[in-house]
Amino acid sequence: MVAFGKKLKETQIQEWQGYYINYKLMKKKVKNYLQQIEVSEQRREYVLKDFSRILDKQIEKIVLFLLEQQGELASRLFILGQEHDVLVQQQDGSKLSELQQSYRDVGIELLRLLFFVEMNAIGVRKILKKFDKRCGYKFTNYYVKTRANHPYSQLRQIFKHVGVSAVVGTISRNLADLQDNKGNYTSIYDHPGLPFQDPIIASINQAVNRLTNSTDFLHYLGKHALILPEELPTPSENHAADERYHLMSLLLNLANAFLYMVNTYIIVPTADDYSLSLGAAATLCGAVIGSMAVAQVFSSVYFSAWSNKSYMKPLLFSSIVLLVGNTLYALAYDFNSIYLLLIGRLFCGLGSARAINRRYITDCVPLHLRMKASAGFVSASALGMACGPAVACLLQTNCKFLRITFNQDTLPGWIMALAWFLYLLCLWTTFREPPMEEIEDVLLPKSNSGKIENGLVQKGITQPLLLSAEETKQDEDEDQDCDNSEESAEEIQKPVTSIVSAYKLLTPSVKVQLLIYFMLKYAMEILLAESSVVTTYYFIWSTSNVAIFLACLGLTVLPVNILVGSYLSNMFEERQVLLASEILVCLGIVLSFHVVIPYSVPQYVCSALITFVAAEVLEGVNLNLLSRVMSSRLSKGTYNGGLLSTEAGTLARVFADSTITLAGYWGMSRLLNITLLPSLFICIFSIIATCFTYNSLY
Repeated sequence: MVAFGKKLKETQIQEWQGYYINYKLMKKKVKNYLQQIEVSEQRREYVLKDFSRILDKQIEKIVLFLLEQQGELASRLFILGQEHDVLVQQQDGSKLSELQQSYRDVGIELLRLLFFVEMNAIGVRKILKKFDKRCGYKFTNYYVKTRANHPYSQLRQIFKHVGVSAVVGTISRNLADLQDNKGNYTSIYDHPGLPFQDPIIASINQAVNRLTNSTDFLHYLGKHALILPEELPTPSENHAADERYHLMSLLLNLANAFLYMVNTYIIVPTADDYSLSLGAAATLCGAVIGSMAVAQVFSSVYFSAWSNKSYMKPLLFSSIVLLVGNTLYALAYDFNSIYLLLIGRLFCGLGSARAINRRYITDCVPLHLRMKASAGFVSASALGMACGPAVACLLQTNCKFLRITFNQDTLPGWIMALAWFLYLLCLWTTFREPPMEEIEDVLLPKSNSGKIENGLVQKGITQPLLLSAEETKQDEDEDQDCDNSEESAEEIQKPVTSIVSAYKLLTPSVKVQLLIYFMLKYAMEILLAESSVVTTYYFIWSTSNVAIFLACLGLTVLPVNILVGSYLSNMFEERQVLLASEILVCLGIVLSFHVVIPYSVPQYVCSALITFVAAEVLEGVNLNLLSRVMSSRLSKGTYNGGLLSTEAGTLARVFADSTITLAGYWGMSRLLNITLLPSLFICIFSIIATCFTYNSLY
């Protein structure tokens, strides 16, 4: 396949230039209308009608051109179909391969057409936003309301995709017939569960989903890993990805993510008891739990950098460090040393290889399996979060062997040390290191490969099609959050080289979404980390009760994501779900406060459930939005989008656990309210920030 970037030659772009929305003309019209409104208030109705008419004409131009291009693609497919019938009889392998490529070329042209629609959709959105902002009233609400459901609305025609579906169906069927070039033609209609899907078809479906805002559970869950979309691969790149792919290595990578989350949460129900048994305050559990997060802030960076050269070595190192860390954690009881306990947890944090887990999926899993692998990573993490407290619930033994104590406090350390030892053996014997040369090829961007950022073509277009460079600069202050695609072609291909460079790529709306991520992780960590202390003080719960409660909370993760991914995200805009979830998190925090009336189990359980479930919904929707709007330069290299989100969440956990430890100085009776206050303030601040950037959250 010819590189996608080469398909978008400058001559072809210029040929379509006249069919894009005339952003410059529309912007001038807005300025003229603003002057007219200032002169006479009576001209408001005229402005609405006139601007609607002009916008209708622009959209009509786009739709008619879209229909014309679809007709040309249909003609090409008709001719290819005739060639197909002849070649099937001849059984000429080389010509069948050429025919496959011809079908893919039609798919590339269709993908190009979808990008054309998407770029114009962004242009329309920017125009509506500019009109509302400059003229002071909601033209957008009027225009969309009157055009969305009218039977002759051109706005509706863009999103029906009837012609697109027909073209995709024809290409899919014929490519399935021709696969392997062996003459064993398998019908997609006879085998609806057939796993075949050409990368070009996957890219087209993703582009259609972006335009319709439709999603499903698999894609919704997969985006939680924040593994950002990449370029459409060439056959050589597909072959390289297939060579790097190894199922057992992928499963071991996911097992690492699962075990690490078990390791994180298995000590939560017993951390306060362990601290008390070593002569420290129960609230030191915040430092015990949080020390792992402190070390993870640093380990995420060096593991991400290490993954530039190897995957197996850092995973081996991670397993050894975690084995040592858990052993030290367990031995702290017999040595009666709180310092050994903290050092053990620090070692566990230094072994956090979640950056490796994400990077392996990005670099070594073929494109058609990447979303499933991403969803597997998120599911493994969620399962580990639920299994950690559940395993702790079973560890109620109290005995000694060779002067080593095995009880509910030390057994989590010994169990995890054994688990990491077994994992280390499996890793050493089964994991296959991808060839170094191929890893380097993945990390170094191809000069001839096209990039897609937020669904827009990045390579082959030296200037944005909607705006010239000067106009872009003039509008930067108003449209910055909508135009991540306006980086230079040279810069787009380079992965960022520092955390400062990565930060500069973040638009205001992305920064707000990272703030939301920080807020929800802070609120969840406060809830989980102090659960054993709070429930013991107010309700005299045993370790088993706390463990069962935390396990039940963890088990809500996947059902909640199924609900949101399959239903809510298709019924409401994601930014609406985002804001509603933030408000629910705030409500849950408010209900958690202990004021006046005696603190009861129903109040605690209900408020915790509201906070946790709302935070889970918020995390899913927030990361789903982030995966769409974050710069694709952050999909590769050491300082990638996954690392940024991991650091934001880890810092939130560090601050939350520090808050619990510090709040212990004011006494157990004040612990709950003191730790909830920062959560409430951060949550309110994030809601205000969301409201200010609401229009840019798409």
